[in-house]
Amino acid sequence: MRANSLAVRLFLWATTWTVVILIATGIALSTLYRHAVERAFDRRLDVYLRTLVADVASPEESGDKFPQSIGEPLFELPLSGWYWQVTRLDSKTPEVHSSRSLWDSNLPRLAVDKAVGESESRQGYARGPEDQDLRLVERNIDLGKDGRYLVAVAGDASEIDDETQSFNRAIIITFTALTMALLLTTALQVRFGLAPLTRISESLAAIRSGRAERLEGEFPVEIAPLARETNALIEANREIVERARTHVGNLAHALKTPLSVIVNEAATRGSDRFAQKVLEQTDIMRDQVALRGQRLDETKPGSGLGLSIVVELAGLYGGVLTLGTAPIGGLRAELALPGE
Repeated sequence: MRANSLAVRLFLWATTWTVVILIATGIALSTLYRHAVERAFDRRLDVYLRTLVADVASPEESGDKFPQSIGEPLFELPLSGWYWQVTRLDSKTPEVHSSRSLWDSNLPRLAVDKAVGESESRQGYARGPEDQDLRLVERNIDLGKDGRYLVAVAGDASEIDDETQSFNRAIIITFTALTMALLLTTALQVRFGLAPLTRISESLAAIRSGRAERLEGEFPVEIAPLARETNALIEANREIVERARTHVGNLAHALKTPLSVIVNEAATRGSDRFAQKVLEQTDIMRDQVALRGQRLDETKPGSGLGLSIVVELAGLYGGVLTLGTAPIGGLRAELALPGE
């Protein structure tokens, strides 16, 4: 495909839109997947949060509201990225109880969203111990005379990032293969769709070289009018050439008889200067008529227009007719026509 071609334009246009659509789709899918992973992660944190709220609201007989384990060993490992923390808010000095994994650190607090309210769960990202990225879920509970508490559970947000990055890699590999397949399909579609134009070009070259007289074959409905009008133009041009050729031949034949009469009449005048002038000019006119035709053998009847027609036809197709002497004697005619 040439740089300045319709095929290249169609291919580049389709390629541009394909890449843009796939990139936009990939970004949208990645965003949706991350949100889905976050929701699943939040549901996991919410289970631990509910367990803590239940423990705080319903203390065991020993009176311990803050158990060290809620069924997850990660809360026991120091700085594991999984933490819980219960803070009493209505005391003069906030009482903080947390998992062993926090050691002597504290979890940050999320900003209260007025649209959500303090009594509902809040989710967000925060920086934890060792500058870890945490996904944090917290909730305020009011136990009346037993106090008001802020219960928070945090998990290592790197799990969300790892899941999203893994999905993104799969998306990139899949969409790259899909892009290559779509580009190949687009190239084949462009080539197949523009094939009728190539056929028309080849047919026109065949007509110009004399190997065909008109566009033949079936064409798509979008191209058929072009082929039909082209054939009509070829036929109209052929008719014009034929009419011109016939007119020239008829004119040459029509002039021969009057010229013969004029010559005969002038010849009867003998040495009259006017008659000599008429004979001189009629000879010139006869020579001109013998040229629009010219015979090599004047002993035979005919106007000689055949050679003129051959020369004209050869010129129409870009060819040349050359007359000369053959090596073995006689006439040698060479007709040279251009290739395809």
